[in-house]
Amino acid sequence: MVQEKITLRSKPSFDETFILSSSQMMEKNVFVTVGTTEFVELIKTATSDDILKVLRNLGFTKVLLQIGRGSFEPESLCESQNPAVEYYRYKEEISDDIHSADLVISHAGAGSVLDALGAGKPLLVVVNDQLMSNHQVELAQRLYQDGYLHYCTCSTLKKTLETVDFSTLLPFPSGEPTKFAQHLDNIMGFV
Repeated sequence: MVQEKITLRSKPSFDETFILSSSQMMEKNVFVTVGTTEFVELIKTATSDDILKVLRNLGFTKVLLQIGRGSFEPESLCESQNPAVEYYRYKEEISDDIHSADLVISHAGAGSVLDALGAGKPLLVVVNDQLMSNHQVELAQRLYQDGYLHYCTCSTLKKTLETVDFSTLLPFPSGEPTKFAQHLDNIMGFV
């Protein structure tokens, strides 16, 4: 009868650690949302070769887009594309997509901004500079000044992604929707 010696270790050896991490690479996800609006320029920009290259260089492996009611749908992309790109128009609930994202790129709608900030995700707001009487700029500027997010326009998205440090963002105070509503009222001049 041959007996095998079994050695139990609480930690894997260096070689085992390397094998595990290389075979189970972590996905790094970006979630792009335009809410229920039509913001074709953001969807086109986010799926452009330049932006996908920047995201790949930042280590992102997947881009999920919620494209809203815009007329533009990203072309079918090669499955082996890195980062992988997927999209949908609407879902009842996008909180799972926000929570699974490592970075949220969002239009400046208050609901989308609040959802991302409430989830504690790094947030890059892309302001639609084509809108008249654009309160979105005021909201983005104020939340940027308070240290909760970064913002840009479609024309500056590439440079912003290449240069901002998301680790400097402050956590948004959780569970205080009244405080956020007061913040919005102040920005909009209702108070």
